[in-house]
Amino acid sequence: MKKRVNWFALIICLGIMLMISLLGSSFNYDSGWYEGIKPSITPPNFVFPIVWGILYILIGLAIYFTYTNKENSRRKTVLWFFALNLLANVLWSFFFFGLHRPILAFFDILILLLSIIFIMMISYKKNKITFWLLLPYLIWVCFATLLNLLILR
Repeated sequence: MKKRVNWFALIICLGIMLMISLLGSSFNYDSGWYEGIKPSITPPNFVFPIVWGILYILIGLAIYFTYTNKENSRRKTVLWFFALNLLANVLWSFFFFGLHRPILAFFDILILLLSIIFIMMISYKKNKITFWLLLPYLIWVCFATLLNLLILR
């Protein structure tokens, strides 16, 4: 039997991601500081909003599929880890761009990375769509972790 879309939950999940996106990007105004320290492998600036826009939609969909999967006995645990993940996501922008503290951002991105891995591990058996939706996020955050580490060096 085909599952019906819960449009209200879907809009809420995507709306949450829009708010996270706006909050995180509010710390990204001082590009002069970043231009002086960014590694040579950093993509051009126009790439970031495109990639993050796509990733936030995928994360919102992953949250939606987790929330609506009533058969997953670990659903509440996964949702709590999504909340931790989104907090770490916003805090990274605050630490890195807001405070200009790449070391704090690095420790935060490790929490972000671990939370993505944990969500994916828990979701794999009961909710494979969440796993696959988060794979690009994991890859991008691994790359961001490398950039953050190169800046620390």
